[in-house]
Amino acid sequence: MAKKHRLSARELVDAVVDPGTFRSWDAPPLEPAVADGAAYAAELEAAREKSGVDESVITGEGLVRGRRVVLLACEFRFLAGSIGSASAERLVQAIERATAEGLPLLAGPASGGTRMQEGTLAFLSMVKISAALAEHRAAGHPILVYLRHPTTGGVLASWGSLGHVTVAEPGALIGFLGPRVYEALYSRPFPEGVQTGENMYRHGLIDAVLPPEKIADTVDKALAVLMAPRDTLADVSEPAQEDIPDVPAWESITRSRNPDRPGARDLLRYGASNVLPLNGTGEGENDPGLVLALAKFGDAPCVFLGQDRRGQSKYAPMGPGALREARRGMRMSRELGLPLITVIDTPGAALSQEAEEGGMAGEIARSMTDLVMLESPTVSVLIGEGTGGGALAMVPADRVLCAQNGWLSPLPPEGASVIVHRNTDRAAEMAESQGVRSLDLLRDGVVDHVVAERPDAAEEPVEFCRRLAAMLQYEIVTLLRQPQRQRFAGRLRRYRALGMRDAAQ
Repeated sequence: MAKKHRLSARELVDAVVDPGTFRSWDAPPLEPAVADGAAYAAELEAAREKSGVDESVITGEGLVRGRRVVLLACEFRFLAGSIGSASAERLVQAIERATAEGLPLLAGPASGGTRMQEGTLAFLSMVKISAALAEHRAAGHPILVYLRHPTTGGVLASWGSLGHVTVAEPGALIGFLGPRVYEALYSRPFPEGVQTGENMYRHGLIDAVLPPEKIADTVDKALAVLMAPRDTLADVSEPAQEDIPDVPAWESITRSRNPDRPGARDLLRYGASNVLPLNGTGEGENDPGLVLALAKFGDAPCVFLGQDRRGQSKYAPMGPGALREARRGMRMSRELGLPLITVIDTPGAALSQEAEEGGMAGEIARSMTDLVMLESPTVSVLIGEGTGGGALAMVPADRVLCAQNGWLSPLPPEGASVIVHRNTDRAAEMAESQGVRSLDLLRDGVVDHVVAERPDAAEEPVEFCRRLAAMLQYEIVTLLRQPQRQRFAGRLRRYRALGMRDAAQ
C-alpha cells in the first residue's frame, strides 16, 4: 500500500483558507540558549532546509468562507513538529493577538511533543501556551482543533486538547506517549488500535474524524453558530398560543411513549439549521442517550442538549456519562455566551450498579445546579417523557416549553402507584393526582407555553417540530434582548416561588 501523503503546515493552511487570503504573523524565531549550542544550531539549520520553514509552527490569519480565522499549524518535517522555546513563543504571540482582536483560532498540531534538545524549559512552555488559550476562552472566543498525524506528548496534553470543537485526521496516530517510546520503556508494544482518532471518537474524546478537505466546511459551520451575532437578530413574532384539549394525564403518557413520536434528533432535522453534532464528554465517555450539537433556530444560535429517545432503552438507559456530556455543553454555552436549549425526553436515568458507581446522583445534582446558575439564556423543552432525576437535571431554565403530550414526574406513574398503593394498578390515578401533564404544569407555573399537537406529534412529526422550532427561535431572541442580570434574577425568582401559590391561598 502506498504511503499516505502527510500535508505540510502550509498545505493544510491552503486547504482551509479561501485562496490567496493567508497572511503570516510570524516574526523571525528567537535563538534558544542550550548547552550544546553549535550542534543544535546545525540541527535547526538542517530542519529549515528540509522543511522550508524557519520553525516547527507557522501562524497567521486567513479567510474561511469569508470569515477571519487565525491559524496555528505544526510542520512535522521540522524536527518532528516538536515545540521548543521559539515555537512556543510564536504560538503564544499569535494566540494573544487573536484574543486582542476577538478572532477564532484553528489549531492544527502534528507533533512528537516538546523538543528534547531544549529539555525542561521547552517542556514547561506548554504552560504558557495553555494559559494563553485559557485567556482566549475566558474572553469568549472559539478554539477549534484539528489533530493531525501524529499528535503526541506535551502537544496533545496541552493545546491539542483545549478546543471547544476537536476533530482528527483519519488514521492519525494520537496519543499521550508515542508507541516507539512506550515500547522502549516497557519492553512491549502498545496495544494496536488505541492511539487513533477513530478510537478517540468512539470514547467520546473528540467530535469527529474528518479528512483535510472537509475542515473548511466544518470550520464554517461551527463558526456560523459560535460567532453568530447575538444583539442584532431580527424581530420574531410570538407564535400564537393554541387551545389545548383537556385530556386525561394517562392519555398523554401513553402517547408520549409511542415509538414513532418525534424526539430531539427530529427537532434538529426538521426545525434547525447549521447543525454540527458534537460527541462525548471530551473526557472519555460517550452516552447514546444524549445529543449534543451546535445549531441555529432561524438566525438564533445555540448549544443544543437533547435526551435521545431512541438512544435509551430498558436495557441501555441514560447513564451518568450523558449528564457529564450535557455539562460539557453547559460549559461551552457559558464560555461563548451562547443560548442553551435542553430537550427532556427520558423514561428515567439508569438504576444499576454501574450508574451508582459512576456517580449518577451527583451528576444529577451538578447538572441541575450548573443549569439553574448558568449565565447564558436558557430554554428547556419537555418534548415527551419526563421521568425522575434524569429529567430534573435538564429542566431549570429561563423559559420552559412543553409539548401537549409532554409530562414531568418524580417517577413513572407505575412507580408512584407502587410506592403509594403497593401495586401498579393505579398508575393512571397517580398521574392525574400528581399534576404531571402539560396543562397542570402550565397552571402551576412550571412551564410557560404548551406547544399543540394535532392531535398527536407522532401523526405529524415534521409540522410539530417546525412549530416547536418557531417557538424556540422566538424565546431565544426574546431572552437575548433582556439584560443578563435581570434575566438571571428572574430565573432564580421563578424557582424560589414554586409551590408557594397554593400555600398563599
